[in-house]
Order: sequence, then C-alpha cells, then structure tokens
Amino acid sequence: MRHPKAWIGIGAAAVAATGAVAVMGAAAADHDSEQPITGDALERASAAALEHTGGGTVTGTEAGDEESYYEVEVTLDDGTQVDVQLDEDFTVVGDESDDDGGGED
Repeated sequence: MRHPKAWIGIGAAAVAATGAVAVMGAAAADHDSEQPITGDALERASAAALEHTGGGTVTGTEAGDEESYYEVEVTLDDGTQVDVQLDEDFTVVGDESDDDGGGED
C-alpha cells in the first residue's frame, strides 16, 4: 500500500456519506409519520378552516402538526393555499398563506 492516507480519506468519506444518508432517511421517516385528520375530527376541522377562509377546498390535513393540534390546508378559488392551524377544540389559532398558485389581478 503506497498511499495509506488515501485509504483513510476514502474510508472517512464513506462513513460521512453513510451518516448523511441515515439523517436524510430519518427526516423522511419523520415526514411519513404525519397523520391525516380522520372521522368526526376531519369534518369539524374542515368546517372550522373553511369558515375561517371564507370558502375554498380542503386539500390536505394533518393531526399533531408541529405548529398546532390540527392543520388544515385550504386551496382558495384563486389558487392561494392557506394552512389553517387549529387547537384541540377546533378553534383557529393561526394561519399562513402561500399565494404562489394565485395570479395577479
């Protein structure tokens, strides 16, 4: 072996790459653990979110969101998406708009 430092460097790079893949896998697993709202809670959360936004279509839900107890994604008629945050009593505690889908009037 003429270049033992090269082999050490290759080994260190392989270990670092394996660690990066493990971290990315853990992040993906965490994202996959998001649970949709179901049953009566889905109906109540959807109604509260749609009342808050003044209409639209529920396009996604999440129970146990990092920001609130429930999160309901509503897409408005103009394409704007609003994430409505609800507490465990279905009271609106916040919202966030993502108007990338909307056009200029």
